[in-house]
Amino acid sequence: MSELHRAALLEALPYARRFARALTGTQQRGDAMVAEALRAGPQPIPGPDGARLALFAAVARIAANQPEDASSSLPRLERMLLLLTSLEELDTATAAAVLGIETDEAEARLGAAREQLRAASVARVLIIEDEPIIAMDLQQLVESAGHEVVGLAASEEEAVAIAEAERPSLVLADVNLGQGGDGATAVARILKRYSTPVIFVTAYPERLLTGSQVEPAFVITKPFEPTTLAVATFQAVTRGLPMGAG
Repeated sequence: MSELHRAALLEALPYARRFARALTGTQQRGDAMVAEALRAGPQPIPGPDGARLALFAAVARIAANQPEDASSSLPRLERMLLLLTSLEELDTATAAAVLGIETDEAEARLGAAREQLRAASVARVLIIEDEPIIAMDLQQLVESAGHEVVGLAASEEEAVAIAEAERPSLVLADVNLGQGGDGATAVARILKRYSTPVIFVTAYPERLLTGSQVEPAFVITKPFEPTTLAVATFQAVTRGLPMGAG
């Protein structure tokens, strides 16, 4: 492997981790899948984004050889397509190429998967966000996806108190709460009381995807499209696993 290729793979690692963690529902399993993909040697893909696509493809090949996840109402291929096109923002043709299928098949499967999203079960969501306008925007997006917002928290203490009272089935958290503290700390305190899936919303996802500590399974990047939130919410709720679960 050339140094240039090695450097490109290292730069792509956070995004491969995000994809694998969201697919498996846990930091531990997702990072293990990425490590296996690296050991196997990703097949080169030409182009400026080739390293990232090569890692996505290697992770997808490993996932395809594992038993289908009975806990999810969506087949694995559809889940991978949704994650690649929404969370990782690939166009349908590129996602199809990563997964080794025709674009027409990918489009048909994505259509069916999005219908499944609309029929998904309702989540009770706690939003942790210190900026009022952003918090209201998130609330609108969550509710437009058919979920219920049980509280808006602008600080660590408020988040913990609402979680204790409402027991949300999903937490949507910003990392930086300004003077209100730290979103990751708030989540850690909540998870000491009971288990619930968590999605972190951040402008700097690579800072949460280093693999060096207990980190979230679900990370979406600001700004994001409503479909991205819908896909992440569906995957988090149907996987039903808390941050860092193994």
